Amino acid sequence: MPEPLPVGVKWKWAIQVAAGCSALLLAGSPIAVQAAPNDLPPPAPDGRMFGHLTYAEAARTDLLVAPPGFAGGLPCLIHRDAAPDLTRMLAAAAATPEVGKSLHGVSCFRTIARQRAVFCRNYTPGTCHDPVPRARFVGPPGYSEHATGYAIDFGVRPAPGCADVDACIAATATGRWLLAHGPEYGFEMSFPTGNAQGVTWEPWHWRWVGMTINALGAARARLTFSRARSTYPGNPRVAEVSDASFTPTPAMPTLPPPATRPPSVLPPVLGPAPPRVPEVRR
Repeated sequence: MPEPLPVGVKWKWAIQVAAGCSALLLAGSPIAVQAAPNDLPPPAPDGRMFGHLTYAEAARTDLLVAPPGFAGGLPCLIHRDAAPDLTRMLAAAAATPEVGKSLHGVSCFRTIARQRAVFCRNYTPGTCHDPVPRARFVGPPGYSEHATGYAIDFGVRPAPGCADVDACIAATATGRWLLAHGPEYGFEMSFPTGNAQGVTWEPWHWRWVGMTINALGAARARLTFSRARSTYPGNPRVAEVSDASFTPTPAMPTLPPPATRPPSVLPPVLGPAPPRVPEVRR
């Protein structure tokens, strides 16, 4: 009889198997169909679209309103499992004199339909132009971490001279604090500088995976991001017991020049979403 696997190995094996099964199920689900509307190309053979990985939309029962005062504009919904760590992180930031209550959420949970509006800048099927350059700055619908409820675009309030969703956040006192302490509260930067996905450096975009796999809800979050974390690890990222041999590159060696957005490609922050159109069931 084979020797039993250690607990840590069992977790990793289970996550890898479950991730593969969920990807196969998602490929034929209604969510996958909605994620790739007819005016966007089909996903690549490996399931990605323009370098972005596919993500299902969180159930409404898994979402909570973020702590009072956190939303920097639009209402902010987050996954309930991430809420306790976010609350603790905001309290720690508020207790830091140079940071205070300046850390806010610019964009949190987005439905796949909302992501389509953000990505295409419109709500009319068949008119999603220039998707390739857009994908450097915004995930296509069905391929954004925001759909999971675990991802947050952080911003600074007030931040004179530094707009939302801009790399300048990394040069602010609040941004530097987030870079140094985000992983202590289970958050990691999804798209570090020079990432292999080809996404622009996003020091404002962080995903929650829990401080340890034993944290409440962390196993589910890590299952959601298992492929992203193994193939395109974040930086800064939440350290694992198995990371003893991992030598991370500096999270911000130098502040790179602002990425130049192609014409008509605007930051992924819009005004209020349009009225929800009743779903027609067939």
